[in-house]
Order: sequence, then C-alpha cells, then structure tokens
Amino acid sequence: MEELIQGGLSSASQWLQTNALSLVLALAIFFIGRMIANTIAKITKSMMTRAKIDEILVDFIAGIVRVGLILFVIVAALTQLGVDTTSLVALIGAAGIAIGLALKDSLQNFASGVMLILFRPFKAGDFVEAGGSMGVVEKISIFSTVMRTGDNREVIIPNGGIYGGTITNFSARPTRRVDMVFGIGYESDLKLAKDLLQKLLDEDDRILAEPAPVIAVGELADSSVNILCRPWVNSGDYWGVYWDMQERVKLCFDEAGISIPYPQMDLRLVKE
Repeated sequence: MEELIQGGLSSASQWLQTNALSLVLALAIFFIGRMIANTIAKITKSMMTRAKIDEILVDFIAGIVRVGLILFVIVAALTQLGVDTTSLVALIGAAGIAIGLALKDSLQNFASGVMLILFRPFKAGDFVEAGGSMGVVEKISIFSTVMRTGDNREVIIPNGGIYGGTITNFSARPTRRVDMVFGIGYESDLKLAKDLLQKLLDEDDRILAEPAPVIAVGELADSSVNILCRPWVNSGDYWGVYWDMQERVKLCFDEAGISIPYPQMDLRLVKE
C-alpha cells in the first residue's frame, strides 16, 4: 500500500513537472475567462435594462450568456491541459437535445413568453381577450400570463396558447365605439325614435363629439325596425355608457309611446 502511495505521488510530481506551464495557463484561462464572462453578462444586462426590456427577460438572458461563456472557458482550459474535449462537447450537445425534447412544451411557452415581452401586444393592466379567456392582465412571466376576470377569478394561461392565437387588446387605443342596436315596431314613429336617441347621446358628457355618433336604420327585420346607435367614448367609459344607454332608451321609448317588439305567439283555438 505504501509503495502504491509513493508511486502515485511520484507520478503526480512527474506530471506536474512536465505540465506545470500548461496547468498554470489552464488556471489562468479559467479564472480570467470567468471574470470576462461575468463582465460580459453584466454589460449585456445593463444594455437590455437601458433598452427597457422586461426585468424577467433581462435576468434570464444574462444568466444564459454567463453560463454559455463559462462552459466555453472550461472547455478551453481543459484543452490547454491536453484533455480531449471532443467527447465532452458531444455529451453537452446530446444533453441539450435530450433536455429540449423533454421540455418541448415548456420551451414553446418560453419562446412565446420572450416574444410577448419583446413585442408587447399587451401589458399589465390591459383588458384583453387571448388564449380563450378575457380579463385584465396582471402579470406576464416567461412561461405563463396571469389574468383577472370580471368576477375576480385568477386565470393562468400558458404563453404558447396566447401567442399562437388571436389577441384582442381592448385597452390598446384610447377610444372605442359602442355598438348598440335598438328595435322598434313598424307602427312606431321612426323619426321620433332617432331624434330621441340623438337627444340621449347629446345629454351624456361621456359621448365624444369626434368621431360623430352614427344613428341609422340597420335592418328591416321580420318584426322590428332595427336602429344602429354607434357613439364613440373613452375606453374606460365603454361599459358604463353601454349599460346606461340600455336603461335610458327603454325608459325614454316607453314615455314616448315607442314600442320595442318582443317574441309573441298567437294561439288559435278551433272548436269542433
């Protein structure tokens, strides 16, 4: 046993004497390379921060840059020591492919999250319809987006389901058009109904003067004359105006004697 230890020490000493310079260079490559990798990662992070890229994406990309550079430095240091790194590089590549296949769905969500953060089709606080859900965006992360619905439910949607489909952002523009249809009976006074609708719009301070509201006959239906009423409002006033107009039009039409048709069924009894 003692002879084995002495033999090992002798071999190690001989190897150090032969490869002392290579070892020093390999250590220098590793430590200096690690410092350079950390510096490049910090510079990358600083540049992305100045570009106002989302903090989550900044940290993630800076981390990937740092790890990738350190792996390169380790391979360079081992090569300086005379180690054949071909198999190591192949092993790292194979491991990357295996991990990519195992995390295919997660990587899709990650890629979609990066695109959402970079191109910003919506931001936190916007009211959107995406991924089969509608609500206020509360948080956009790398893999998923959190929404709050109108009845205060929390919905977590994978980013792949959002970016791969249609995104409707109701908060993207400062104004919206409120599309309403009011049906009146054929026997009712059409001109009076249109004048009353115009009067109700004029009395509401939330209705914008430009673009001008549209009041027009949209359809001569089977049992009603359908009048289109399309005012423009600030986006935040959309639902308030919509709900208020439904009630005010009903009360105003009732007072003016304008009928609002509803489905009816006539029964005829035949006595045999």
